Amino acid sequence: MRLTRFKKIHFTGIKGVGMTALALCAKDLKIKISGSDLKEAFPTDKILKKKGIRVKTGFKAKNVPKNTDLLIYTGAHGGATNVEVVAAKQKNRPTLSHAEALKLFCQDKKLIATAGVGGKSTTAALIATVLTEGGLDPSFAVGVGDIPALGAPGRFNQASAYFVAEADEYVTDPNSDPTPRFHHLDPFIAVITNLEHDHPDVYPHLSDMFDAFATFVKAVPAAGLIVANVDNPRVAAWLKDIDGPKATYGFSPQADWQVTKVHLADQKQFFTLAHKGAVWPDFVLNLPGRYNVLNAAAAVVVAHHLGVKLNAIKAGVKKFSGTKRRFEFIGRAKRDILLYDDYAHHPTEIKALLRSAKDWFPGRRLIAVFQSHTFSRTKALLTDFAKSFQLADLVIINKIFASARETDDLGISGKILAQEVLKNHPQTFYCPGQKSTIRTLIDKAETGDIIFTIGAGDIFHWHKPILKALNHA
Repeated sequence: MRLTRFKKIHFTGIKGVGMTALALCAKDLKIKISGSDLKEAFPTDKILKKKGIRVKTGFKAKNVPKNTDLLIYTGAHGGATNVEVVAAKQKNRPTLSHAEALKLFCQDKKLIATAGVGGKSTTAALIATVLTEGGLDPSFAVGVGDIPALGAPGRFNQASAYFVAEADEYVTDPNSDPTPRFHHLDPFIAVITNLEHDHPDVYPHLSDMFDAFATFVKAVPAAGLIVANVDNPRVAAWLKDIDGPKATYGFSPQADWQVTKVHLADQKQFFTLAHKGAVWPDFVLNLPGRYNVLNAAAAVVVAHHLGVKLNAIKAGVKKFSGTKRRFEFIGRAKRDILLYDDYAHHPTEIKALLRSAKDWFPGRRLIAVFQSHTFSRTKALLTDFAKSFQLADLVIINKIFASARETDDLGISGKILAQEVLKNHPQTFYCPGQKSTIRTLIDKAETGDIIFTIGAGDIFHWHKPILKALNHA
């Protein structure tokens, strides 16, 4: 199957961040796009409108245009059982899951794929930015609402040899295909940002994740590279059993590319790398957090391997301004209360986020509003979640945002999570939804507070009501 044979592609679930990125790639190829999704707001709404891509509301067989010659769907919204997918198959039209379609889009490119529990989106976006600054102008598809430095989360450049993408370890389609999504890919360079126990519904044990990631990197050729963050102890342990060309990065003295100095000033991070006896100073990163220094280091390693010059690498790192839903500034309310948003949904990510926020805003109170995502993750990692919020001054826990793939609450709830967090943090409040959260914020927020909405659910829908309420309180 060749991408060039398709003239009209329909995306079922086009508002999903991964789907939007692919749709933008298809648009760059002059392929006609149609799409459908739910009516509710998504982080991709703005970029889809900006690019002139109309979205049909809901899922119906008639949404699929008659001249469609490929339908791409996600594991959400019923996956292969979605009415639009079924209708396309009945008419003998090709259908592909998003994971399979991503492979199709990058089949003639050298794929640079970022994988890991936390950091893969930002790292992919950083790599795409640095390579663009270095003149390689890669194609890319990153699962975020937008990448301001690049103007879009997806782009296809036929002239470039490279394609940058996230590699997701979750299953292709919970309804019909348990294959890990990244097993459809053949990376030339594979970046491993972190390894943590996540998706317990798919990987009951950490060893199961180790095996899945090992299979993912087997495709890396001798001329390629496995780029790994050895500051993460699970990555370091996993890497010992991995063959192939490898380069490591981290603050650790054992790293091939070691971060040796970091200082923060004027809401910028300045850092230095050491590699094979050489010192690479004066990197400037306009993002907070030790973890973002590591993400930037990974981008440096990749760019260096591909021959990008040092000055261009530095310029790309400095140009990068983040992505949507990652430490994203939302707005300012009266009394100088700032609202930020972050996609963090794993305990390790939450702790790293709050550490970064404390460093970025010294001396200011931090309020964390957390909407946990999936019953299975919350239950499996309950003990870790309970200890994740110590750096916040006040914690609000919402009801759990259940995935469409879940049919059982597994005996866990947002209230239980709040009770566990309370054992470690006395200023913890259970507020099931938007209204109770806003009431608590009005009651508890003080001048100069920094509020973070955190989670992978629909909490980002609450931003306008929160700011409006704080401004009228």
